[in-house]
Amino acid sequence: MAALNHADALIFDLRDNRGGYTNMVVFLASYLFDHPEYMFNPRDPITEQTWTRCPVAGSLLVDNPIYILISSRTYSGAEQFRYDLKMLKRATLIGETTGGASHYGVLHNLDDHFAVGVPEHRPVNPFFDKDWAITGIEPM
Repeated sequence: MAALNHADALIFDLRDNRGGYTNMVVFLASYLFDHPEYMFNPRDPITEQTWTRCPVAGSLLVDNPIYILISSRTYSGAEQFRYDLKMLKRATLIGETTGGASHYGVLHNLDDHFAVGVPEHRPVNPFFDKDWAITGIEPM
């Protein structure tokens, strides 16, 4: 990330991003703030809080304009990253409404040939109690 310190702006192209992990959302967002930000509640009902790990030593990105490109093929963790930066008014969003895959879960093996995925978690931004399951997230 240090290689980006002298950029005039940051563009995150999430148009074909199928998702990712909560830890990566927090990791990337930590470079974009100069103080800890309360990002989202990773479990429903709420049992723990997640904060950015700021400030990141050597990061000069906290004042850079941020643009996030999104499409109907943006899902899950990529939606979560985009959702939190929208709620925190940290990014300009460009593109289409996202795919709407917010509830992530666990794969349970039923036997040697069958498994079922069961949604077990619902990310919720602390400033806005709605998630984006099925509806997706509209650009600003």
